[in-house]
Amino acid sequence: MKLLKLALDWTPNSNHLGFFVAKALKYYEAAGLDVKLLDPSEDNYALTPAKKVEVNKADMALCPLESVISYRSKAQPFDAVALATVLKEDLSAITVLGNGNVKRPRDLDGSSYASYNARYEDEIVRQMIKNDGGKGQIKLAYPDKLGIWDTLLSGQYDATWIFLNWEGVQAEGRGMELRHFRLADFGIPYGYSPVILASQKAVKQDEPSFSAFLQATKRGFLYAKQNPMEAIKILAPLVAEQDKDIDLSKSLEITIAAYGNDADWGKLDPHRVDHFLDWLKARGLEKSTLSAEELVCQRLVF
Repeated sequence: MKLLKLALDWTPNSNHLGFFVAKALKYYEAAGLDVKLLDPSEDNYALTPAKKVEVNKADMALCPLESVISYRSKAQPFDAVALATVLKEDLSAITVLGNGNVKRPRDLDGSSYASYNARYEDEIVRQMIKNDGGKGQIKLAYPDKLGIWDTLLSGQYDATWIFLNWEGVQAEGRGMELRHFRLADFGIPYGYSPVILASQKAVKQDEPSFSAFLQATKRGFLYAKQNPMEAIKILAPLVAEQDKDIDLSKSLEITIAAYGNDADWGKLDPHRVDHFLDWLKARGLEKSTLSAEELVCQRLVF
Protein backbone atom coordinates (compact mmCIF):
# COMPACT_ATOMS: atom_id res chain seq x y z
CA MET A 1 0.00 0.00 0.00
CA LYS A 2 1.28 3.44 -0.91
CA LEU A 3 1.07 5.90 2.02
CA LEU A 4 -0.15 9.41 1.14
CA LYS A 5 -0.74 12.15 3.71
CA LEU A 6 -3.20 14.97 3.03
CA ALA A 7 -3.03 17.99 5.35
CA LEU A 8 -6.55 19.39 5.78
CA ASP A 9 -7.11 23.13 5.89
CA TRP A 10 -9.57 22.99 8.80
CA THR A 11 -11.22 20.61 11.21
CA PRO A 12 -13.54 18.13 9.42
CA ASN A 13 -16.37 19.79 7.50
CA SER A 14 -18.46 19.43 4.37
CA ASN A 15 -15.63 20.66 2.11
CA HIS A 16 -13.75 17.51 3.15
CA LEU A 17 -16.60 15.07 2.81
CA GLY A 18 -15.35 13.22 -0.25
CA PHE A 19 -12.04 12.38 1.41
CA PHE A 20 -13.73 10.88 4.45
CA VAL A 21 -16.22 8.99 2.28
CA ALA A 22 -13.39 7.58 0.15
CA LYS A 23 -11.68 6.34 3.32
CA ALA A 24 -14.82 4.93 4.91
CA LEU A 25 -15.94 3.12 1.76
CA LYS A 26 -12.39 1.87 1.15
CA TYR A 27 -12.03 3.56 -2.24
CA TYR A 28 -8.44 4.46 -1.37
CA GLU A 29 -7.69 0.96 -0.18
CA ALA A 30 -9.08 -0.46 -3.43
CA ALA A 31 -6.71 1.85 -5.29
CA GLY A 32 -3.72 0.54 -3.34
CA LEU A 33 -3.45 3.61 -1.13
CA ASP A 34 -3.20 4.18 2.60
CA VAL A 35 -4.42 7.78 2.95
CA LYS A 36 -3.91 9.70 6.19
CA LEU A 37 -5.94 12.88 6.68
CA LEU A 38 -4.08 15.32 8.93
CA ASP A 39 -6.28 17.56 11.08
CA PRO A 40 -4.74 21.02 11.77
CA SER A 41 -6.08 20.95 15.32
CA GLU A 42 -3.46 18.30 16.09
CA ASP A 43 -0.80 21.05 16.23
CA ASN A 44 -3.13 24.07 16.54
CA TYR A 45 -2.11 25.19 13.05
CA ALA A 46 1.57 25.49 14.03
CA LEU A 47 2.29 24.78 10.36
CA THR A 48 -0.04 25.66 7.51
CA PRO A 49 -1.15 22.74 5.32
CA ALA A 50 1.01 23.93 2.41
CA LYS A 51 4.03 24.34 4.67
CA LYS A 52 3.62 20.71 5.75
CA VAL A 53 4.06 19.69 2.12
CA GLU A 54 7.11 21.91 1.68
CA VAL A 55 8.84 20.38 4.74
CA ASN A 56 7.80 16.81 3.82
CA LYS A 57 5.34 16.31 6.65
CA ALA A 58 2.56 15.75 4.09
CA ASP A 59 2.30 14.76 0.44
CA MET A 60 -0.64 17.06 -0.32
CA ALA A 61 -2.46 19.94 1.29
CA LEU A 62 -5.83 21.62 1.10
CA CYS A 63 -5.40 25.36 0.74
CA PRO A 64 -6.63 28.31 -1.33
CA LEU A 65 -5.19 28.77 -4.81
CA GLU A 66 -3.32 31.79 -3.42
CA SER A 67 -1.05 29.41 -1.51
CA VAL A 68 0.05 27.74 -4.75
CA ILE A 69 0.80 31.15 -6.27
CA SER A 70 2.60 32.34 -3.16
CA TYR A 71 4.86 29.31 -2.83
CA ARG A 72 5.82 29.45 -6.50
CA SER A 73 6.68 33.16 -6.41
CA LYS A 74 8.57 33.55 -3.13
CA ALA A 75 12.31 34.30 -3.01
CA GLN A 76 13.14 30.61 -2.73
CA PRO A 77 10.28 28.98 -4.64
CA PHE A 78 8.69 25.68 -3.76
CA ASP A 79 7.36 23.78 -6.78
CA ALA A 80 3.72 23.78 -5.67
CA VAL A 81 0.99 22.89 -8.16
CA ALA A 82 -2.77 22.59 -7.87
CA LEU A 83 -3.90 19.04 -8.66
CA ALA A 84 -7.64 19.65 -8.36
CA THR A 85 -10.21 21.92 -6.77
CA VAL A 86 -12.72 20.69 -4.23
CA LEU A 87 -15.30 23.37 -5.06
CA LYS A 88 -16.15 24.66 -8.52
CA GLU A 89 -17.42 27.98 -7.17
CA ASP A 90 -16.44 30.33 -4.37
CA LEU A 91 -18.51 29.64 -1.25
CA SER A 92 -16.60 32.09 0.93
CA ALA A 93 -17.27 35.69 1.95
CA ILE A 94 -16.05 38.50 4.16
CA THR A 95 -18.54 38.49 7.02
CA VAL A 96 -19.71 40.78 9.83
CA LEU A 97 -22.36 40.49 12.53
CA GLY A 98 -25.70 41.56 11.14
CA ASN A 99 -26.67 43.74 14.08
CA GLY A 100 -23.80 46.21 13.63
CA ASN A 101 -23.26 49.36 11.61
CA VAL A 102 -21.37 47.68 8.78
CA LYS A 103 -23.90 47.44 5.97
CA ARG A 104 -21.45 47.09 3.08
CA PRO A 105 -17.67 46.82 2.59
CA ARG A 106 -16.97 50.58 2.60
CA ASP A 107 -18.35 50.69 6.15
CA LEU A 108 -15.39 48.56 7.24
CA ASP A 109 -13.10 51.63 7.18
CA GLY A 110 -11.90 52.02 10.76
CA SER A 111 -13.16 48.57 11.76
CA SER A 112 -11.12 45.54 12.80
CA TYR A 113 -10.53 42.44 10.68
CA ALA A 114 -9.40 39.05 12.02
CA SER A 115 -6.93 37.80 9.40
CA TYR A 116 -5.53 34.35 8.67
CA ASN A 117 -2.32 36.13 7.62
CA ALA A 118 -2.36 34.62 4.15
CA ARG A 119 -0.09 36.40 1.69
CA TYR A 120 -2.69 38.32 -0.32
CA GLU A 121 -5.60 38.23 2.12
CA ASP A 122 -5.26 41.62 3.79
CA GLU A 123 -4.82 43.47 0.51
CA ILE A 124 -7.78 41.66 -1.02
CA VAL A 125 -9.95 42.86 1.87
CA ARG A 126 -8.60 46.41 1.57
CA GLN A 127 -9.30 46.36 -2.18
CA MET A 128 -12.87 45.18 -1.62
CA ILE A 129 -13.42 48.18 0.64
CA LYS A 130 -11.90 50.52 -1.95
CA ASN A 131 -13.98 48.99 -4.74
CA ASP A 132 -17.05 49.89 -2.71
CA GLY A 133 -15.97 53.50 -2.33
CA GLY A 134 -14.05 53.26 0.94
CA LYS A 135 -10.42 54.02 1.76
CA GLY A 136 -9.36 50.50 2.73
CA GLN A 137 -8.29 51.64 6.17
CA ILE A 138 -8.98 48.55 8.26
CA LYS A 139 -7.34 47.49 11.52
CA LEU A 140 -5.75 44.07 11.12
CA ALA A 141 -5.44 41.44 13.84
CA TYR A 142 -3.93 37.93 13.69
CA PRO A 143 -5.51 35.65 16.32
CA ASP A 144 -5.03 31.87 16.43
CA LYS A 145 -6.38 30.59 13.15
CA LEU A 146 -8.70 27.96 14.62
CA GLY A 147 -10.18 30.56 16.97
CA ILE A 148 -10.88 33.29 14.41
CA TRP A 149 -14.56 32.40 13.99
CA ASP A 150 -15.12 32.78 17.73
CA THR A 151 -13.52 36.25 17.74
CA LEU A 152 -16.17 37.43 15.30
CA LEU A 153 -19.06 35.85 17.21
CA SER A 154 -17.86 37.38 20.49
CA GLY A 155 -17.50 40.82 18.93
CA GLN A 156 -13.76 40.94 19.60
CA TYR A 157 -13.21 41.79 15.94
CA ASP A 158 -15.63 43.22 13.41
CA ALA A 159 -15.04 41.06 10.34
CA THR A 160 -13.35 37.94 9.04
CA TRP A 161 -13.41 35.55 6.06
CA ILE A 162 -15.64 32.47 6.38
CA PHE A 163 -17.17 29.66 4.37
CA LEU A 164 -20.87 30.29 3.94
CA ASN A 165 -21.55 26.55 3.75
CA TRP A 166 -20.01 25.95 7.19
CA GLU A 167 -19.70 28.88 9.58
CA GLY A 168 -22.56 30.60 7.76
CA VAL A 169 -24.84 27.61 8.27
CA GLN A 170 -23.73 27.26 11.88
CA ALA A 171 -24.56 30.89 12.66
CA GLU A 172 -27.97 30.57 11.00
CA GLY A 173 -28.73 27.52 13.12
CA ARG A 174 -27.85 29.47 16.25
CA GLY A 175 -30.23 32.25 15.25
CA MET A 176 -27.38 34.68 14.66
CA GLU A 177 -27.68 37.24 11.91
CA LEU A 178 -24.62 37.74 9.71
CA ARG A 179 -23.98 40.01 6.75
CA HIS A 180 -21.84 38.62 3.93
CA PHE A 181 -19.78 40.39 1.27
CA ARG A 182 -18.79 38.06 -1.57
CA LEU A 183 -15.70 39.03 -3.50
CA ALA A 184 -17.25 38.64 -6.94
CA ASP A 185 -19.96 41.15 -6.01
CA PHE A 186 -17.31 43.82 -5.45
CA GLY A 187 -15.09 43.43 -8.50
CA ILE A 188 -12.63 40.80 -7.27
CA PRO A 189 -12.27 37.75 -9.58
CA TYR A 190 -11.34 35.25 -6.88
CA GLY A 191 -9.75 31.91 -7.81
CA TYR A 192 -10.51 28.57 -6.12
CA SER A 193 -10.60 27.43 -2.50
CA PRO A 194 -9.75 24.89 -1.39
CA VAL A 195 -7.50 23.20 -3.94
CA ILE A 196 -5.32 20.12 -3.51
CA LEU A 197 -1.67 21.24 -3.53
CA ALA A 198 1.33 18.98 -4.10
CA SER A 199 4.96 19.19 -5.16
CA GLN A 200 5.35 19.10 -8.93
CA LYS A 201 8.49 16.99 -8.55
CA ALA A 202 6.71 14.48 -6.32
CA VAL A 203 3.85 14.17 -8.81
CA LYS A 204 6.24 13.53 -11.71
CA GLN A 205 8.00 10.84 -9.69
CA ASP A 206 4.80 8.94 -8.89
CA GLU A 207 2.00 9.91 -11.25
CA PRO A 208 0.12 6.59 -10.81
CA SER A 209 -0.33 7.10 -7.06
CA PHE A 210 -1.47 10.71 -7.35
CA SER A 211 -3.84 9.81 -10.19
CA ALA A 212 -5.24 6.93 -8.15
CA PHE A 213 -5.74 9.28 -5.22
CA LEU A 214 -7.69 11.77 -7.32
CA GLN A 215 -9.79 9.05 -8.94
CA ALA A 216 -10.75 7.58 -5.56
CA THR A 217 -11.37 11.05 -4.12
CA LYS A 218 -13.61 11.92 -7.05
CA ARG A 219 -15.62 8.75 -6.35
CA GLY A 220 -15.96 9.87 -2.74
CA PHE A 221 -17.28 13.32 -3.60
CA LEU A 222 -19.67 12.05 -6.26
CA TYR A 223 -20.97 9.40 -3.84
CA ALA A 224 -21.64 12.16 -1.31
CA LYS A 225 -23.50 14.15 -3.93
CA GLN A 226 -25.67 11.20 -4.89
CA ASN A 227 -26.11 9.83 -1.35
CA PRO A 228 -26.05 12.85 0.98
CA MET A 229 -27.71 11.20 3.97
CA GLU A 230 -25.29 8.27 3.92
CA ALA A 231 -22.38 10.67 3.55
CA ILE A 232 -23.58 12.72 6.53
CA LYS A 233 -23.50 9.57 8.67
CA ILE A 234 -19.81 9.23 7.80
CA LEU A 235 -18.98 12.87 8.54
CA ALA A 236 -21.04 13.44 11.69
CA PRO A 237 -18.83 11.52 14.17
CA LEU A 238 -15.74 13.36 12.87
CA VAL A 239 -17.02 16.92 13.31
CA ALA A 240 -15.18 18.90 15.99
CA GLU A 241 -16.99 19.31 19.31
CA GLN A 242 -17.48 23.05 18.86
CA ASP A 243 -19.25 22.39 15.54
CA LYS A 244 -21.58 19.59 16.67
CA ASP A 245 -24.59 21.91 16.51
CA ILE A 246 -24.26 22.53 12.78
CA ASP A 247 -27.05 21.40 10.45
CA LEU A 248 -25.07 19.01 8.27
CA SER A 249 -27.98 18.51 5.87
CA LYS A 250 -28.18 22.26 5.23
CA SER A 251 -24.42 22.56 4.92
CA LEU A 252 -24.21 19.69 2.48
CA GLU A 253 -27.14 21.01 0.44
CA ILE A 254 -25.15 24.17 -0.24
CA THR A 255 -21.84 22.40 -0.71
CA ILE A 256 -22.72 19.58 -3.09
CA ALA A 257 -23.95 22.06 -5.68
CA ALA A 258 -20.32 23.19 -5.97
CA TYR A 259 -18.76 19.71 -6.15
CA GLY A 260 -19.16 19.43 -9.90
CA ASN A 261 -20.06 16.25 -11.75
CA ASP A 262 -18.38 13.22 -13.28
CA ALA A 263 -17.16 15.19 -16.29
CA ASP A 264 -15.71 18.21 -14.48
CA TRP A 265 -15.07 17.30 -10.84
CA GLY A 266 -11.82 18.86 -9.67
CA LYS A 267 -11.01 20.65 -12.92
CA LEU A 268 -9.59 24.16 -12.62
CA ASP A 269 -10.42 26.51 -15.48
CA PRO A 270 -7.08 28.00 -16.64
CA HIS A 271 -8.81 31.18 -17.83
CA ARG A 272 -10.24 31.74 -14.37
CA VAL A 273 -6.83 31.13 -12.79
CA ASP A 274 -5.16 33.56 -15.19
CA HIS A 275 -7.89 36.15 -14.59
CA PHE A 276 -7.19 36.04 -10.87
CA LEU A 277 -3.44 36.20 -11.50
CA ASP A 278 -3.88 39.20 -13.77
CA TRP A 279 -5.95 40.92 -11.07
CA LEU A 280 -3.23 40.31 -8.47
CA LYS A 281 -0.55 41.61 -10.85
CA ALA A 282 -2.54 44.69 -11.85
CA ARG A 283 -2.74 45.73 -8.21
CA GLY A 284 0.91 45.06 -7.47
CA LEU A 285 0.14 42.09 -5.23
CA GLU A 286 2.01 39.64 -7.45
CA LYS A 287 5.10 40.50 -9.49
CA SER A 288 5.93 37.12 -11.04
CA THR A 289 5.24 36.01 -14.60
CA LEU A 290 3.43 32.88 -13.42
CA SER A 291 0.50 31.58 -15.43
CA ALA A 292 -2.15 28.90 -15.03
CA GLU A 293 -0.09 26.59 -17.23
CA GLU A 294 2.59 26.49 -14.52
CA LEU A 295 0.31 26.45 -11.50
CA VAL A 296 -2.26 23.81 -12.52
CA CYS A 297 -1.12 20.22 -12.96
CA GLN A 298 -2.36 18.73 -16.21
CA ARG A 299 -0.49 15.43 -15.96
CA LEU A 300 -2.94 13.39 -13.95
CA VAL A 301 -5.94 11.47 -15.20
CA PHE A 302 -9.08 11.55 -13.07
